[in-house]
Amino acid sequence: MTKSRLTLYDTTLRDGQQTQGVQFSTAEKQTIASLLDDLGIDYIEGGWPGANPTDSAFFEAAPRTRATMTAFGMTKRAGRSAQNDEVLAAVLNAGTHSVCIVGKTHDFHVEAALGITLPENVENIAKSVAHLVAQGREALFDAEHFFDGYKANPGYALDCLRAALESGARWIVLCDTNGGTLPAEIGRITAEVIAAGIPGDRLGIHTHNDTETAVAGSLAAIEAGARQIQGTLNGLGERCGNANLTTLIPTLLLKEPYASRYDTGIEREALKTLTMVSRTLDDILNRVPTRQAPYVGTSAFAHKAGLHASAIVKNPTTYEHIDPALVGNTRIIPMSNQAGQSNLIRRLADAGISVEKGDPALTTILEEIKARENEGYSFDTAQASFELLARRALGQLPDFFEVKRYKVTVERRKNKYNRMVSLSEAVVVVKIGDRKMLSVSESMDETGGDRGPVNALSKALAKDLGPYQSYIDDIKLVDFKVRITQGGTEAVTRVTIDSQDSSGRRWSTVGVSPNIVDASFEALLDAVTWKLVRDGAPAA
Repeated sequence: MTKSRLTLYDTTLRDGQQTQGVQFSTAEKQTIASLLDDLGIDYIEGGWPGANPTDSAFFEAAPRTRATMTAFGMTKRAGRSAQNDEVLAAVLNAGTHSVCIVGKTHDFHVEAALGITLPENVENIAKSVAHLVAQGREALFDAEHFFDGYKANPGYALDCLRAALESGARWIVLCDTNGGTLPAEIGRITAEVIAAGIPGDRLGIHTHNDTETAVAGSLAAIEAGARQIQGTLNGLGERCGNANLTTLIPTLLLKEPYASRYDTGIEREALKTLTMVSRTLDDILNRVPTRQAPYVGTSAFAHKAGLHASAIVKNPTTYEHIDPALVGNTRIIPMSNQAGQSNLIRRLADAGISVEKGDPALTTILEEIKARENEGYSFDTAQASFELLARRALGQLPDFFEVKRYKVTVERRKNKYNRMVSLSEAVVVVKIGDRKMLSVSESMDETGGDRGPVNALSKALAKDLGPYQSYIDDIKLVDFKVRITQGGTEAVTRVTIDSQDSSGRRWSTVGVSPNIVDASFEALLDAVTWKLVRDGAPAA
């Protein structure tokens, strides 16, 4: 059976940048474009040249890609020719082979927003596309508000599409701009558009996620015959986001009927980088990855219940819809007071620790976990701290260093501009073998601002660990979470820290204490110790 080719179009750098709080630098856009290209995306929409300095600078120094780099703009305005429209000129000056322009297809928006007649709008679409084609560019037409427009006035919405197609547009993209069209409607209307003479192999779909159905809507359009899918990494986009390519891509490659019906530009080996690509984008945005994100989330293949974990040990397909390794993710058997021996044995095996069923040490570890969780610890997410607890109970935790003492001070004072500022300073004394080492560090950002006592502690601990320094130089703290587990004057604080190293490996550690700084330091110590264990550092 011959497979149909699906074309993947990424608009993270343009539509994704419409997300509240997201503003890519030129360098960040270049990094993301390279990730998308390595993944195998067909089209990369780089931005709107002329709309802002960052997008213009990106096109001036855009990386060379196998993917088709695409500039975005809009149709010419009424009352001027396509040749004399500066917005179209800026898009053409970006120098990309492919150009995507957006135009209205809903009669309400044409008359109310643009303030022009319906025929004028059709003429703007036709002449804009024709001008791009005459300049030797591949033209894409984004039919803005198409589904709402089709439901209100199907004849006019189709006239807009035909104008673009007959003028030479390679792709006509149906946009659910407001995100309110449900999948069944998207499928029905897409099929009607094809029946009305717009070929499916010239048709794309662009959905928004305002009803949490953007991925489902995209799949419905594919099933109806559309052959280009637009979306963004991690579902970035204004309001509730766009169709999430991080979910769509593995669904198309791994799920039936799509896997046997369609080809994409994504190879199976490249698919294994998907989790890394997703988390790299979050890292660029300084965001914590969504744990329960399909396919790539840290909880996507986590099995907490003892019954589930027991079945997973026997056959992973009992509670997993795919092998997590296919998308570069990993299986997690969280440890908690709900855990049984099946969970524990599997989790220990994942950590490279072999223990036979019935070993008395298993009972010891389970009792320790339950006692710790009663004190406020949570090993459900802090997998690295769990592993250290287990190794310590089994006598398999090397002695690397000993913390003899630490001190943190926070000083509030006026600076030379007579403004009150704070300064945190930490002192950490560790003993490695027979040698004591003292490290002092202040917590300051690049502007001279205080980043707090925990940051100062982290910097001091990692400043000089003698023979272990090369193992920890690439540790970076990526998230810090605080929770009060008991209220009142005897409140207990739980701190969970997520760390990452230069290879992209992430791990979580936990600390508990009535003192938030002490809880943080416990989690920091575990983070460093786990890294030394996993990297095979020798005992002191």
